[in-house]
Amino acid sequence: MSLFDHPEFDQHESVLFGFDADSGLRALIAVHSTRLGPSLGGCRMVPYPDDDAALTDVLRLSRGMSYKAALAGLPQGGGKSVIIGDPRAHKSDTLMRAMGRLVERAAGRYIVAEDSGISVADVVRMAEETRHVAGVPVPDSPIDGDPSPATARGVWMALRAAWQRLHGRDETGGELHGVGVAVQGCGKVGARLVQYLVDAGARVWICDAHAPTADACAAATGAEIVAPEAIYDVPADIFAPCALGAVLNAGTIPRLHARLVVGAANNQLATAEDDDRLRAAGVTYAPDYVVNAGGIIDIHYQRQPRYDPDAMQAHLARVPEVLLRILDAAAAEARGPAAVADAMARDLIAAAPGH
Repeated sequence: MSLFDHPEFDQHESVLFGFDADSGLRALIAVHSTRLGPSLGGCRMVPYPDDDAALTDVLRLSRGMSYKAALAGLPQGGGKSVIIGDPRAHKSDTLMRAMGRLVERAAGRYIVAEDSGISVADVVRMAEETRHVAGVPVPDSPIDGDPSPATARGVWMALRAAWQRLHGRDETGGELHGVGVAVQGCGKVGARLVQYLVDAGARVWICDAHAPTADACAAATGAEIVAPEAIYDVPADIFAPCALGAVLNAGTIPRLHARLVVGAANNQLATAEDDDRLRAAGVTYAPDYVVNAGGIIDIHYQRQPRYDPDAMQAHLARVPEVLLRILDAAAAEARGPAAVADAMARDLIAAAPGH
């Protein structure tokens, strides 16, 4: 398949393919847009079944980063990178340095950060070969480089706001007491979200493809573990995808009991039609790149000459405001929230003067 004919190609500015024989690196960097500024996005390491799956993922993820930055009001574009491989088996210092050299070849149009399968320490290793990194520790400062707490906080605030919109505000703060939430994925963001939910009195079901990760989350929070395939079937009021993408599709949507989907995973919809499927099923969908923007908001402030945590928190508090504006517009226009969010983001990017 030609890159330019790929169904996920969306006028991407560049796609860089990288191979390094010594380290075994097979990687891709996709830059979707730099109209609002240099593209920034995490590096994901996944044992993709084939190269086409990796290309599909990096194209979708980079476009989502453009939309995420635009709706979050950040002066940056959207890019993403993927490494083909199992992070538990194939990761090495040599591999990370090779990835750093590939990022350097993008000449500053792409800035790399951590993502699924890649840690802050891995990005620090990449920084030995490139200056174009973000989300790394800063000596003699409170910055540890980890954006996951801000991501989880933003998702939590968005979830509460969307639930209150559907069911009315409870001024006692107990609006989630007894509410059932199914959390798919217990990584750094998912586990923090589970703790927020448990502390709020919600009943929480969890799953993770890596059983020890689910076990650790359950032991820390008291959440109930179910098999990964069973997470769609639990009697939850809210479904929170916090793992990989394309989990909402023609097969899984009819199985949901939930009437609200809010989660941290990128590209939760398998196809654009799934936005309409959720709407037809009476499920309110919170577009993923809107609610999971906390990480790139935090990284933006980490990259400033002086980190201002109060300004970062104030910016983070706008995440649920943007979500509610999108949900209100979707209701008024009788359209899916994802379609509304995409249109808003495209308008913001198109209005930019470009770089």
